[in-house]
Amino acid sequence: MKIAFSPCPNDTFVFHAWTHGLLKDTEAPEVTFADIHITNHWAANKEGPEVMKISYAALPWVLEDYALLPSGGALGYGCGPLVLTKGEKTPEHLIGKTVAVPSERSTAYLLFRLWASKVIPEGVGEIKVMPFDDIMPAVRDGEIDAGLVIHEARFTYHNYGLSLVEDMGSWWERDTGFPIPLGAIIARRHLDTQVLADNARRSVEYAWEHPEASSDFVMENAQEMSPEVAQSHIELYVNEFTRKLGEDGYAAVETLLGRAMEEELIPSFDLKKIRLY
Repeated sequence: MKIAFSPCPNDTFVFHAWTHGLLKDTEAPEVTFADIHITNHWAANKEGPEVMKISYAALPWVLEDYALLPSGGALGYGCGPLVLTKGEKTPEHLIGKTVAVPSERSTAYLLFRLWASKVIPEGVGEIKVMPFDDIMPAVRDGEIDAGLVIHEARFTYHNYGLSLVEDMGSWWERDTGFPIPLGAIIARRHLDTQVLADNARRSVEYAWEHPEASSDFVMENAQEMSPEVAQSHIELYVNEFTRKLGEDGYAAVETLLGRAMEEELIPSFDLKKIRLY
């Protein structure tokens, strides 16, 4: 079996035990590292590995063929995408401007669209999809007017001389009270999804019980990130929702996608398909 997830510290930390044969009576899957923009399209086109991490915003396109696993994903408070510009600017400064986003089917972009529909009714200009690690340099260098960033950019955007326009997570939490659904773990429905969900949960628990075991794997794939930033990344994105979605986690996903359907930002689908059990 094959699994695809990003090389970011939260994913390598979470899936280290499973992918290194450390779970009892469980065969280690083969790993493919891929940006979530890539896995979103793999899933929509029924391509790629049997298990993948995609954006929660991409679920409407894939739920006929893939099940959402209730463990291994990324939800949380205080971990939202950021809208950044060069110099101090307000949301009004984004009217008609070019904004880079990490994926047109990312939760980050969906949150941005829900936010912008309320605070920038005049609309932004062109949306450009870029690899997330290219966005901040492009904003700094004036190639684009603003960027929607994710992952460790929360800790490093000051190094690029950039300013925060809005934290999508803070806005979402104020508006709904729910955590942000960011990255989802999906598996092909013809597989034993309950076993796969259990494997993901056990891998999370192993990571917490043996945090030192994954350190080399995490740093090998951390894209020149410092150990301190990598640890901050893990602490921010790996939490109880990673171990198990729970009722609040499911409610957060259903609220996000339900609102997006109401505003016709995503295709209509049956929200009941989100829940595996």
